[in-house]
Amino acid sequence: MFKGISRFVVIGLIAGAAVLTLSLSMGVASVSASEQSGSFRGTKDCTAYHLRAADSCEIATSNLAKIPVGSKFFYMTDQLATIGITNFIDSNVVLDDGHGNRAVGRCTLDVVTNLGLCTFSDGTGELKGFEARINVSCPPANAPVCGLRGTYSFE
Repeated sequence: MFKGISRFVVIGLIAGAAVLTLSLSMGVASVSASEQSGSFRGTKDCTAYHLRAADSCEIATSNLAKIPVGSKFFYMTDQLATIGITNFIDSNVVLDDGHGNRAVGRCTLDVVTNLGLCTFSDGTGELKGFEARINVSCPPANAPVCGLRGTYSFE
């Protein structure tokens, strides 16, 4: 008789675990669905960016919780050698929220028009699957603050 009870207990535990797993996974999906895609609006302050590799711009405003104020765009390419020749800033970038969540992309800025584009193709942590196309506008009157407008999605 003890064997029969333990079999029912095991079946009940397995069924309970399956229901709990399903309900938790459904709850996570519904909570995060609100930020799966949309329009990104923000600004970045480039006071600390001096055209050197590993310099950064800091997010000053953001409408996306996964890219909070204080996140940084780290530029991977030293631009000093080419800026006078091409009139473009063009670099691979890492968007880092400061808490271990990062996205990789590329930013290009025309220093004559002060208009540019940043695209992101993936990330880690909270930015896993992050894809974005963000237009950059750095009007001289607002220097070194640049406007950011675009779209994003998470796979």
